[in-house]
Amino acid sequence: MARPSLRCAIALGALLSVGCSAAASSAGTAAPLDARFTLASGFYGERIATVEGARELAILPDGDLLVGTSGSSIYVIPDVESRGAAGEPRVFAKLGEGPAAGIASGPGGAVYAASNTTIWKIPYTAGASSATGAVAIAHVRTGSVAPDSDGDVHRTTSVAATSTNLYASVGSSCNACVETDPTRATVQEMELDGSGMRTLATRTRNAIALAVDPVSQALWIGGAGQDGLAYGHPYEYLDSPTSHGTARVDYGWPACEENHRAYNALGEKPAPDCSAVIAPAIAFPAYATLIGATFYPAKQAGAYAFPRAYRGGLFVTSHGSWHCCPATPPRVYFVAMKGDRPAIAVNWSDPRAQSTPFLSGLGSTQSASYLARPTGIAVGKQGSVFIADDQNGAIYRIRPNGT
Repeated sequence: MARPSLRCAIALGALLSVGCSAAASSAGTAAPLDARFTLASGFYGERIATVEGARELAILPDGDLLVGTSGSSIYVIPDVESRGAAGEPRVFAKLGEGPAAGIASGPGGAVYAASNTTIWKIPYTAGASSATGAVAIAHVRTGSVAPDSDGDVHRTTSVAATSTNLYASVGSSCNACVETDPTRATVQEMELDGSGMRTLATRTRNAIALAVDPVSQALWIGGAGQDGLAYGHPYEYLDSPTSHGTARVDYGWPACEENHRAYNALGEKPAPDCSAVIAPAIAFPAYATLIGATFYPAKQAGAYAFPRAYRGGLFVTSHGSWHCCPATPPRVYFVAMKGDRPAIAVNWSDPRAQSTPFLSGLGSTQSASYLARPTGIAVGKQGSVFIADDQNGAIYRIRPNGT
């Protein structure tokens, strides 16, 4: 398939309008990616759908795309791997509360979702455009915010599923505090029916990004660092808490960050001992705000399969910073992996050493005003990569040139 025409993007010279997108869809083609965005060499992108407040993404067994949102509804987009336009987004399920940001496809076709306080299991029938009967199977944020909270209360919950376990990451109730609710600033592990919930990772401020290695079934989490420290710190990170062989993995927030570094954010006396906390495997620049992550399948052989250099690697979305200046602009990163470890070892002097930009051009370091802000990311059945953008309510599809 030839790369779609850039007529709409050139005519607008800006983000694609709804009218342009609708015109492209009615003609059976997808609207091209904004001409100002920069993709890695060898790829082209399209805007295939509009879903307001789009957050996490998940692929259903039949190939349709689920979209979690900042509202209380989850959407489904059919035909996302078509050679032209995707189908129209439809409400797949409405939860009893928002934000319905967390979404995952589990074994046996099960769909899991997460809102502020609840983990849900949603019945699913292949090819269905909607689902009813979402069942609450577990609860988080069952206690109050920290008594010394500074008001930076996180409300989203992310979910991920392996063949045997379900995981939920729960953001903190502050920027830097001591939590009294044992589920906040943690990653929780439970059975697939929601029973037996226990803390897998603790003292991780807001691990929004969750990804499961399809080969090893290891869980990877993306930690967002705190504000108020020396500018440019702490570095953000990806790490696999299931790979450390301990029942409860401690990432140290807010006392310890980076490579066992004590920041003493709460003014502890004596200064905190960071020797026993985890030093993560992959570092990113401060304020990157990692929202989504996914592994590209090592054995992907679909019509839109990425080149071998990308297979088995991690794609990570960065929402960007509100800090300025310099700002940390949004982008999508790629991290090459070697088995269950990053191909390049972590370098605590350079948080950019392990990743390369895959989608960039969304903003600069000179302003916190951005063209787009990536959130969820997923790999389709035929190999396309799908990226959500909550600033524009957009779903993008990325494919190799010549496909």
